[in-house]
Amino acid sequence: MLLDLFLIGLVVTVEPLPLTAMILLLAAERGLLKGLGFLLGWLLTLVAIVALTALVTGGKPLIPESAPSTAALAVKLLAGVVLVFIGLRRRRRPAGTEPKRDPRWMASIDRVKPVGAAGLAFLLQPWVLVAAGVSTILEAKLSTGLEWFAIFAFCLWCTASYFVMETYAALRPEIVQDRLNALLRWINSHMDAAIVFLSMGLGLYLVAKSIFSLVSA
Repeated sequence: MLLDLFLIGLVVTVEPLPLTAMILLLAAERGLLKGLGFLLGWLLTLVAIVALTALVTGGKPLIPESAPSTAALAVKLLAGVVLVFIGLRRRRRPAGTEPKRDPRWMASIDRVKPVGAAGLAFLLQPWVLVAAGVSTILEAKLSTGLEWFAIFAFCLWCTASYFVMETYAALRPEIVQDRLNALLRWINSHMDAAIVFLSMGLGLYLVAKSIFSLVSA
């Protein structure tokens, strides 16, 4: 469970599109408040999903070879397949392809308030990865405080990059604008490569592990 949650959380925290939104929010007027709203919206969404999952299972793993257990593995398998498909689609995009227009919310991000930034964080959650995380938690036996801590640490791990950016913006306001612009340029120029590497790497891992679990069940 721990390795799966670590890998899923790693990909969640470096997802390019939400990172771009956080950078634009921090660069806007009253950026610290907007960034804080996005960070809290992101974290609270994950905590609520994890808490609901743990509440439904009561901290007990699904019974092996039962219909719910098979369904959880199927969800993880499907998430892996979707990630591989996303990676392949990006990889096969011709080098000279014109970039897509920025989403409409990017043009109006200066007008977003902190509460709206929290709502934006909910909308930009990588739901395929969240589903993979939930299916992993459904398989877990949460019998000790350490195991409960681990699943909520997963939420913090998924939010780590946003904590770092918000803290840096608060501590170094005099240089944060230049650093954020440089990071945004790097993300824009490497986004396709990052999506291919992260999506295909994690997707193949989830597919392989899910198939192994289904076959050996």
